[in-house]
Amino acid sequence: MEHPPGLDLGDARTDRTGSRVVLVVNPSSGAGRGAAVGDAALTRLRGLGHQVEQVVAPDAATAERLAARAVARSGSDAADALVVVGGDGVVHLGLNVVAGTGVPLGVVPAGTGNDLARAWGLPSDPVAAVDTVDACLRLRSVRRLDAVRTVPVDGAGGGPRWVAGVVAAGFDAVVNERANGWRWPRGAARYNLAIARELPVFRPVPYRLVLDGDVWETESLLVAVANTASYGGGMRIAPDASATDGLLDVVVVRPVPLHRFVRLFPKVYRGTHVELDVVEVRRAATVEVTVDGGGRHPRPIVAYGDGERLGSLPRRFTATPGAVAVLAPLPT
Repeated sequence: MEHPPGLDLGDARTDRTGSRVVLVVNPSSGAGRGAAVGDAALTRLRGLGHQVEQVVAPDAATAERLAARAVARSGSDAADALVVVGGDGVVHLGLNVVAGTGVPLGVVPAGTGNDLARAWGLPSDPVAAVDTVDACLRLRSVRRLDAVRTVPVDGAGGGPRWVAGVVAAGFDAVVNERANGWRWPRGAARYNLAIARELPVFRPVPYRLVLDGDVWETESLLVAVANTASYGGGMRIAPDASATDGLLDVVVVRPVPLHRFVRLFPKVYRGTHVELDVVEVRRAATVEVTVDGGGRHPRPIVAYGDGERLGSLPRRFTATPGAVAVLAPLPT
């Protein structure tokens, strides 16, 4: 029987015994819904016969470190999977624990956007998501998907990281950086306010992009490097991006007047912005993004991946085929 690309069925037998699962929950995801979903996922996984070790930590960095330690165990204590409960942020955490290890990643969506779960074909309903994790573990079935390895260049800030979905490196990243500097308001209101504050003062950025060795110099309002189609709760910034083609979609929005830039944004939710003459999309396996110096744009740009802070540009992004094994249903 032939299976779709990216699928690994192992020996394809049904495993009647439970698996050893490391569970990480973001209790604040989904406006506080994550805690309840995490408790329900823990109870259901144990009820299905799995041995579950829950990682409890005061912050994301500590949770990632403890989860990595649990996943690194060998022998009879070896983890069969890491399962995360929350939004894209905790999926990003899980990816950085398991990428390249062969340990599969399961996701129970409990965020407000859940772009990565949607891109990977996972159920939005938490109970169905836990049942998908259970079924994939018992069948030893995983999908091997691309992830993005990013490293700083020329002493830029931040260390190496993995990204599952979209890297923001323009206006969207600046909005994220501004919003993250505020404690109030909370949730989507904070980002909407950051957009309103940033729009009148943001200026085009001179970029130097290197795509598989080819140099592309351009002034842009927005640069996104995408492994999957959407971010920000359904904005289809790169509608044709795929996590199985070994390539990254580089989306560039050239300078336009403020009123046109504002009108462009609703099109992003449908993915029709790529049809506009001010938007260009190119593909490459490796992309280096630099903000041109020389005083033309003294403001630093901090890149964000999966909504999480990566560090200042310049950075290099490389599509890595099959870097993550995901407990996900077959593609249709």
